[in-house]
Amino acid sequence: MCHHPTRFVRREALARLPWFDLKAGRVVLDDPKIGPIVDVHTHLALTFLRRRSVELFAKPRPTEHYLPAERPLDLDVYCNRNFSPEDVAQLKFDLGLRCASSQGMRATHTVPNLLREMRELGIVCSLLLPIDLPGLSSNADVYLNVARRSPTLLSLGSVHPFDLDVPGRLERQARQGARGIKMHPAVQMIRPDHPRALQLYAHCADFDLPVLFHCGPVGIEGARARERCQLEHYYRAVREHPRTRFVLGHAGALQMEQALELAVSFPNVYLEVSCQSLSNLRKILAEAPIERVLFGSDWPFYHQSIGLAKILMASAGQPHIRSLVLAENAARLFKLELATLELS
Repeated sequence: MCHHPTRFVRREALARLPWFDLKAGRVVLDDPKIGPIVDVHTHLALTFLRRRSVELFAKPRPTEHYLPAERPLDLDVYCNRNFSPEDVAQLKFDLGLRCASSQGMRATHTVPNLLREMRELGIVCSLLLPIDLPGLSSNADVYLNVARRSPTLLSLGSVHPFDLDVPGRLERQARQGARGIKMHPAVQMIRPDHPRALQLYAHCADFDLPVLFHCGPVGIEGARARERCQLEHYYRAVREHPRTRFVLGHAGALQMEQALELAVSFPNVYLEVSCQSLSNLRKILAEAPIERVLFGSDWPFYHQSIGLAKILMASAGQPHIRSLVLAENAARLFKLELATLELS
């Protein structure tokens, strides 16, 4: 097994790895043997209180990721451990008080900026993950409209368990092209084992819509949000809804071991590995059902090269595993036509 450094003075230093290069100061994939790649965990600027505050097809200044390019980067810790205290404060301000604004870092979280990064890294498709609150947002409608206009972007839907007419909303979003449903217990302020949430999962099975959870505590959220995301609250959903396929986003975050246990124990559980440390990722690739492991980046929190670098390092010498995790598993779960995406 080849060994590569895990610590870098800044993001551009990832070009030291054998799969990457630096062009015009930007990290790009420089290995034609790698691909196709599907990123199942991305977001555009989310808007609450208004229908849209950021013009998502605008071409603003370059992307301002929540983890700045100049920060020292350690691939062998949970990714948000690379944030400085100032970064965390800026992130919370940008996602909180600015949620109805067109200012700040969020103004750069647009379709053209995401597509540019995808092209530079050989990513043929990204899944957009909307998050909605009852009566306070329509991010799913906006993202699904983006997906209709962008052949390399697809979107999940978002239906809050306390929405009116949950089955009707699910059916409408499925008709609009939703490939699944995003659930974020921290942001949506509901535990994943709440009775109304359990009803939602049953309806998702009826419409053949996988549920992609934000799963596990990440350490920088508030105390109440952290409590809602404890892994113990996900077991009931998985156990009582065997017809529903669940994707544990961030592979359980700081409770990876429990998420791995769920994936090993239940055939309806997938692990999406964005933000996990390199050591944890190696454990997941060695012990999880490999046909149920998915690549994600959590863009625009992080540059897509960060998560990709970890996958390439952890799967070195294992081309079959690499292909499954980078694209084939996602294509099967979310019904993607990889050949079509490669040509687009």
